[in-house]
Amino acid sequence: MIDRQLVLERIKYLRPIDDDFMRYMFKDNIALAQVTLRLITGIDDLVVTELFPQRDEKHILGRSVILDALCRDSLKRVYDIEVQRADSGAGKKRARYHSSVIDVDNLSAGQDFDELPESFTIFITEKDVVGRGLPVYRIDRRFEDNRELFGDGSHILYVNGAYTGSDGIGMLMHDFRCAVPDEMYIKEFRDTAKMLKETKEGAETMCKLFEDLAMEIAEKHAYEQKIEFAKRMIEGGELNVEKIAEYLQLPVSTVRELAEKKSA
Repeated sequence: MIDRQLVLERIKYLRPIDDDFMRYMFKDNIALAQVTLRLITGIDDLVVTELFPQRDEKHILGRSVILDALCRDSLKRVYDIEVQRADSGAGKKRARYHSSVIDVDNLSAGQDFDELPESFTIFITEKDVVGRGLPVYRIDRRFEDNRELFGDGSHILYVNGAYTGSDGIGMLMHDFRCAVPDEMYIKEFRDTAKMLKETKEGAETMCKLFEDLAMEIAEKHAYEQKIEFAKRMIEGGELNVEKIAEYLQLPVSTVRELAEKKSA
């Protein structure tokens, strides 16, 4: 069990730029996703019809990813909104991979390639990771000879979370950095943050978040301990790989890999 009073105190300092809080703010919140996407893309009539927070994209032959918020609009365009506080989490090739995952997930066997929807991979970063002082960096493929757009429908956008201008992006980034609901400019952000921080329903939701995080940390710690025990048992040499896996409830393949590393 967690200390609920401590959790309620911690909630006061959470901001939308904090990815766990962001996921709860966007959960089932089409209005919030819509105003965010309109400001970032500049598409004023964009209408979000579907929202999938924390979408787990599993791929058998490639690396799986968990998308912070996946949206689809009335024109079937697809948007992946990612919040990254650490610069290392917003690398160019990560953005490329996210874009490719969206493509794979949105074209079924037998469909024509022309049916692939237009997609936007959006990274909102706490710092200006590109470093040119712009509010939004838009990346599209172009022909090298004349710089015309290639027009494949794939877009990558980096949003500068440190931007403080007085325009729409500036207000949006202010609200992403803000921990006090009443100081937020955008109604959808203000109302959602107030609900999560200042109501009984919100408190229950946020306590569940912290309980899940505590459980995740505990499970990770327990797994790491099992790995250490397995290493010691391998060094002792008294049990075979299968018995060690059985006693510690670890996959045989994991224990075998540890043994192979030890003997290498």
